[in-house]
Amino acid sequence: MNDSELDAVYTRLCKTMTELGVDRAPLFLARFALLAIVELNDAALATRLVDAAAAGKAA
Repeated sequence: MNDSELDAVYTRLCKTMTELGVDRAPLFLARFALLAIVELNDAALATRLVDAAAAGKAA
């Protein structure tokens, strides 16, 4: 994925959360995370990404 594609996907993610509203955004993010974890198909990588996100840093 190049920078332009990354920006487009991130923008779509943000717009979707805005459209869903504050109350529904956390469930959406949980569903999105689960789908992404399944697609990664790598428990160690998924765990590192969870830890990096919790620490507020890039993986």
